[in-house]
Amino acid sequence: MRFDPSVLDGNEQLVFALRSLYGRYGYTQYKMSKFEEYALYGRNIDFLVSDSVITFTDTDGKLMALKPDVTLSIVKNDRDDPRGVRKVCYNENVYRVSKGTGSFREIMQTGLECIGAVDNCMIGEVLSLAAKSLALTGRRFVLEVSHLGILDRALSAVSDDPLVRDAILKCVGEKNIHGVYAVCDEHGVDREKAAALTSILSTYGKPAEVIAALRGSDVDGDAVDELEAVLSVFDGGEFADRVGIDFSLTADPHYYNGIVFKGFVEGAPGSVLSGGQYDNLMKRMGLSSRAIGFAVYLEMLERLYEPAEQSFDVMLLYGDDTAPAALAAKSAEITAGGRTVFCCKEPDPKIICKETIRI
Repeated sequence: MRFDPSVLDGNEQLVFALRSLYGRYGYTQYKMSKFEEYALYGRNIDFLVSDSVITFTDTDGKLMALKPDVTLSIVKNDRDDPRGVRKVCYNENVYRVSKGTGSFREIMQTGLECIGAVDNCMIGEVLSLAAKSLALTGRRFVLEVSHLGILDRALSAVSDDPLVRDAILKCVGEKNIHGVYAVCDEHGVDREKAAALTSILSTYGKPAEVIAALRGSDVDGDAVDELEAVLSVFDGGEFADRVGIDFSLTADPHYYNGIVFKGFVEGAPGSVLSGGQYDNLMKRMGLSSRAIGFAVYLEMLERLYEPAEQSFDVMLLYGDDTAPAALAAKSAEITAGGRTVFCCKEPDPKIICKETIRI
């Protein structure tokens, strides 16, 4: 009997479609344990989406944690070879506080990681796969991209104080331009410098337009060149009008560097895809490889798919005197021809069937 994909709900179909997509680009399936030593997460708590972790003590006394993140586990078990490229994808459950409920949930997460000799070509490939992943949802989407190198250069012109920079970045992430001015005023930053900073940070739009606006500015340099190069994968393509540059996208510079991005789809209240380069995380873990990846948050997509209507080919009705063997034989006869059957004693108005048979 052949597998019938129609039995899968929307999210399940998306998981298989994503796995197939990543496999076509050389990403192999990565499987891992449901738990790791807590120390791995404790040392990198700021890297996690949520700082709440479910822990337990193993039989040997070690403090363990149900896996709240996939990337850290992959990096921990990676062989450090900065010359080659390892491409892995995953479909794993993680255990963390849900954004929607505020309580712990088992959340299905799908994504990929590219580790090793990550150059502009590999970054471009990952961005392209991020866009293709969003397209598989069947919804209108936008992929927003930023570059932390450009943000760093813009901030350097204002202050070298990490506390000031962090305060500004927080305002940037909240799209709070007035807050940026307030922080600058509080720390005696020249108003002209503050205005130049906010002008760059509020720049948003199509790649070609934003890159053109950055040329000749104080932030023009290698980071702008890199941003232009990696986004060229979309030039003239089917997703060219779905990609934008948004410098309000920020990430912790202790872990991330370079390109960062988020994906949004119509109908979802927040980002459903998030990723970026995390070379700094690799360094923190004593590794010299570069890395980039992203995760698709299936939890955010659940509400977009309506529950499948219960529909079958045949409703098979039986009576009190029907022998189980007779019902089983009739059901086998129906399903042998490839049709679906729903057996019950009385018709169920919630079940839709093309034909009703009574035995």
